[in-house]
Amino acid sequence: MSSATLEAQTQPAVIDASAIGVALIPLGPGMPRFVETMRKGEVAVRRRSVSTVQINIGYKCDLACSHCHVESGPKRTEAMDRATCERILDLIDASSKVEILDITGGAPELNPNFRFIASQARQRGLRVFDRCNLTVLFEPGQEDTAEFLAEWQIEIVASLPCYTSDNVDSQRGKGVFDKSIKALQKLNRLGYGKPDSSLILNLVYNPVGAHLPGPQSQLKADYKKFLKKDFDIEFNDLYTITNMPIKRYERFLRNNGKFEEYMQLLIDNYNPRAAGEVMCTSMVSIGYDGRLYDCDFNQMLDLPHPVRRHRSIEDIESFDQIGKAIALDNHCYGCTAGAGSSCGGALLEEAAG
Repeated sequence: MSSATLEAQTQPAVIDASAIGVALIPLGPGMPRFVETMRKGEVAVRRRSVSTVQINIGYKCDLACSHCHVESGPKRTEAMDRATCERILDLIDASSKVEILDITGGAPELNPNFRFIASQARQRGLRVFDRCNLTVLFEPGQEDTAEFLAEWQIEIVASLPCYTSDNVDSQRGKGVFDKSIKALQKLNRLGYGKPDSSLILNLVYNPVGAHLPGPQSQLKADYKKFLKKDFDIEFNDLYTITNMPIKRYERFLRNNGKFEEYMQLLIDNYNPRAAGEVMCTSMVSIGYDGRLYDCDFNQMLDLPHPVRRHRSIEDIESFDQIGKAIALDNHCYGCTAGAGSSCGGALLEEAAG
């Protein structure tokens, strides 16, 4: 793909972050920038249409995980207000291809507008994903959250970075594993994750150390075996997600002298097949304040959607108007390494050769 590749509105399908005045994720000497690797391999990344609207409804969380690219925590106060939620619903009504509302955070359930927008989206026939950290189900005021999710048949995407307590607690905090297990058992009792139930429970694995996830199918089998044997827990699917070298995880890598080593690992495992399937080709990300981004990672870097006239939900009349142009930076190596990574797990069955 050459730099002259254009979309219908004469906007480049791939936009280097530096072209819109945003500092690049720094790389070590001799490391190729992501856009250079893309162009050398003639890989096209362009948005086909918006079928998934992902909203970050707020940064408040009961946890402060070491890998968190949002830097969420108990002291964060940013939260999406009701007017922004209503505007997003209006845009969904005006759009022709949106099928999924993916709600993330923070712990999204801590936003007082979470139940409003989730139930309203379900009434519209959308699939709704709740990216749940599990421990939030035991926070004050959340005593009936699991029942709410079941009532509205909201699909749960639950973080559980390992099936052993030491690994989980080292990444997420002391006691988190035990709480997570109790939450999963409660969800199972409601029918989530059961083979004869329509209530979907998917788990998320991300590496504890500075390495790529293992094969998703094998990890899924391991999770199912150990969680069933040790805790009688069932679930539907497992998503493997590569840790993104930004924000809190970037600091973790730098503090441990691992940042350049990790970036080189991602570069060495760049997979052009995964690059052609990245999640930004079918989604748009919306911040708590209504600003538009190509993905949640770009949102955390304040790397805006490249078309200036489409920087906010107030700038558009439907999600059909979002063009093909996508802003890329060096952190995009994280989504394109090995089998690829997305909010829905690995992009390919197997990594490149």
